[in-house]
Amino acid sequence: MAKKQTAGRDNLGDFAPQFAKLNDDVLFGEVWSQENQLSAHDRSLITVASLMTQGVPQLEAHIKIAKQNGVTKDEMVALITHLSFYTGWPKAWSAFGLAKQVYQN
Repeated sequence: MAKKQTAGRDNLGDFAPQFAKLNDDVLFGEVWSQENQLSAHDRSLITVASLMTQGVPQLEAHIKIAKQNGVTKDEMVALITHLSFYTGWPKAWSAFGLAKQVYQN
């Protein structure tokens, strides 16, 4: 991921500085930057899949990141459709609502 992540520090830097540092420097710095192991495209697919199974609000942000990392609308639709049978129909509907908003822009 080329862009330096600052969401941790921006949102929690004063309240939870260690967590903010781990978020920005370790997760989005060291882990996401290992392009020789997994591309940002593939990491995005994996992350969206994981977040969809959990039904958490971070899914929307990661669908946006996935689009930035080159995940196409068709790939996102295929991912959500495939996971709908494993995660549940309501989660798929929610994920499709978010993906539709992201990919229409």
